[in-house]
Amino acid sequence: MSSPRTKFFLGGILILAAVVYLIVSSTQASAQYFMTVDELNAKGQSLVDKNIRISGAVIGDTIGYDPNSLTLKFTVAHVSGDNAEIDKEGGLAVALHQAVINPSSSKLRVVYVGVKPDLMRNEAQAIMTGHLGVDGVFYADELLLKCPTKYEQAVPNQAQGN
Repeated sequence: MSSPRTKFFLGGILILAAVVYLIVSSTQASAQYFMTVDELNAKGQSLVDKNIRISGAVIGDTIGYDPNSLTLKFTVAHVSGDNAEIDKEGGLAVALHQAVINPSSSKLRVVYVGVKPDLMRNEAQAIMTGHLGVDGVFYADELLLKCPTKYEQAVPNQAQGN
């Protein structure tokens, strides 16, 4: 029979292995990568009906909302997923603006059913989870919006203690 010390040591190793496994599996689950519009277009039909996450710049004049059916339709333009490239352009607000005004940037139609978010406006960054339909439209189940210009204007006052 094994000594109590050996059993204690083996039990500790098993507990440590379980904790490491839980940390690794939860980190992988929460670290979701999102695709850009260009990446989605490049993979095209191979992604139809697969659950994916995508990001783009909202083009304001394409926003349409039906409050009766809670259907929100809009178009997003390609924004780079590379932070270094976004910084080189002058920051996220500039990158979003350039994506929206560039007529040659890749575009993607989006349909979302739910309450229209307050931040739904021109040049907001949309991060959406959903699937690409066979019709080429992205059907979003989740919609997260970021409006960097709103926060950039508020930062100087916060930094000064106002």
